[in-house]
Amino acid sequence: MFIVRWILGRIILLLNFMFAPKKRQRPQDQQAIVDQQTQSLALYQYAACPFCVKVRRDIRRQNLTINLVDAKQDDNKSVLVSQGGKLQVPCLRIEQDGNTQWLYESKAITSYLNERFT
Repeated sequence: MFIVRWILGRIILLLNFMFAPKKRQRPQDQQAIVDQQTQSLALYQYAACPFCVKVRRDIRRQNLTINLVDAKQDDNKSVLVSQGGKLQVPCLRIEQDGNTQWLYESKAITSYLNERFT
């Protein structure tokens, strides 16, 4: 089963690379504001997870600069479980006004990003 998952993961990554979406073009001053707002966001993800790829494609399409965190690393995994509550990816960590919110599910994450940055 590991080999099948590994092969499928590589196919997903290859297709994502070959058919990467175009980045949204904004004026420089607006892009600087968006970049500043995205500093408080971090996406906990696995590289070959299809749902994570979906969120990363949406991030690229919107031209957002969001910190990508590999949830397979032990330190990041323990932060995700202890602070987020469960080991599930993709997960968007949103820090606002001293509060931290953890948003799971790719559809919820893309909806949040579309509402906030469109």
